[in-house]
Amino acid sequence: MLTIVQTALEAGFLYAPIALALFLSFSILNIADMTTDGAFVLGGAVSAVCCLAGHPILAIPAGMLAAAAAGFITAFLQTKLGVPSILAGIVTNIGLYSINLMVMGSGNKSLFQAQSIYTLAKDAGIGGSWYKLVVTAVLVLVVCAALVLFLGTRLGLSIRATGDNADMVRASSINPTFTITVGLCVANAMTGLSGAMVAQYNTFADVNSGTGMVVLALAALVIGETLIGKGSMVRRVLGVLAGSIIYRFIYAAALRANVPADYMKLVSAVIVGIAISAPAIRNWAAFQAKKSKALAARKGEK
Repeated sequence: MLTIVQTALEAGFLYAPIALALFLSFSILNIADMTTDGAFVLGGAVSAVCCLAGHPILAIPAGMLAAAAAGFITAFLQTKLGVPSILAGIVTNIGLYSINLMVMGSGNKSLFQAQSIYTLAKDAGIGGSWYKLVVTAVLVLVVCAALVLFLGTRLGLSIRATGDNADMVRASSINPTFTITVGLCVANAMTGLSGAMVAQYNTFADVNSGTGMVVLALAALVIGETLIGKGSMVRRVLGVLAGSIIYRFIYAAALRANVPADYMKLVSAVIVGIAISAPAIRNWAAFQAKKSKALAARKGEK
């Protein structure tokens, strides 16, 4: 049981940056960024190459910068060339498949005998048997704190305002093209961080590892916003983190129930569907409760 908890926590923290990226692009900027799948693989590919070159620590920011560059391309297509946001992400994502193959030199890159941030932590005796969770949690919590601080700056507030009303921002002499570009670069940098960590955690990078990441991140985002609710930026960011962890616990519970491996995609689809429809179901339940009370009150009057 303890092993399952540890694994779920590790996975929750590993993939939390993708949910944070979607929080920034989808919830804050109101942009459906489809670059996520390719940016995740790009972060892992660059991280793998850096680890094989003997630079596991440098691999983390390198993966983030590479993914941020992908976000810049998406923003350029959207803001300068007039490509709709969804199509801009799809176009970038398609191109990233070939880019990722070029970076890795093949469809898969093994890190089995290479140093990583996790092997460095293990050799240093950090965290004992929980060293992977400690390293991952520290990195993700630092990113959460940095995101909260960033969104509280003048630039961060401009990004938030752009998502609320781009015309108002433009009328206030703020360039929405710049704020959208910065927002998408930061969002994809967080996605690249997740890809870089996952590649070092799994000791390999695979060109197909990013398939469906945007949907799973959306599930984590919706779970967090449904259970934690909206409020201060700190609460919202922590809610996204909690949603990622909760999703992984649900996934681990399905594995614990001996669900066949061939059915895990179906389980993921069910979890995602329930998470996304949860707000509508909750509103329907609240409406039915009010309706029942109103009918009961009318009967009482008679």
